[in-house]
Amino acid sequence: MENKQNVEVIDNVYKAFAAGDMPTVLGAMHPDIVWNEAESNALADGNPYIGPDAILNGIFVRLGANHEYFNLKGIQLHNMSDNKVLATLRYDAKVITTGKTYNAQAAHLWILNDAGKIMSFQQYVDTKKLADAEK
Repeated sequence: MENKQNVEVIDNVYKAFAAGDMPTVLGAMHPDIVWNEAESNALADGNPYIGPDAILNGIFVRLGANHEYFNLKGIQLHNMSDNKVLATLRYDAKVITTGKTYNAQAAHLWILNDAGKIMSFQQYVDTKKLADAEK
């Protein structure tokens, strides 16, 4: 698949996530997707998450349960070679238990197969900001 189409796939995933459309988000993933949260992130306890169901329950359900809101802001998508797309963005969120907010810089590396399905995801984020908001 051409990189322009890969960027469109990832753009659609972010738009679906923002709308709460989890079937579309999960539908863009290959059944054997490998998902890794950033080291030292509380959600990295399940790394690697294998498959859409593991990601739904290990990441998305927990994000929703732990946050009053969790938004992705300033998303910029960057074409890369070998079916890779890099997203740079910020997390704008509020933790329910502490009432603290955070605005953290993040990057997501996506790898797709030739059919346009997401094969892997690697998160990079300011884990200190996330951890401080949870204290």
